[in-house]
Amino acid sequence: MAKRYNDEFKKKIVNLANNGKKISDIINEYGIARSTVHKWKKDFNNSGSFKAKDNRTDEEKELLKLRKEIKQLKMENDILKQAALILGQK
Repeated sequence: MAKRYNDEFKKKIVNLANNGKKISDIINEYGIARSTVHKWKKDFNNSGSFKAKDNRTDEEKELLKLRKEIKQLKMENDILKQAALILGQK
């Protein structure tokens, strides 16, 4: 199971990295993966947030919007098919 870190801890790590502490020292001292430190630093420096929704690219946002729209259209299509079946029985 993956470890969960609160935002305050993440901010502390990002601040250490931003203020010149070596990433290798941070990962050795706190037992965090190098990729995790880089992701936190990138996300926080980019948006001021660690939340995925705040760090999505425009393409990712559009893809999520389109997937939601497709789901809605499929549901509407199913409803219309059912209505056509009901009307066809009369």
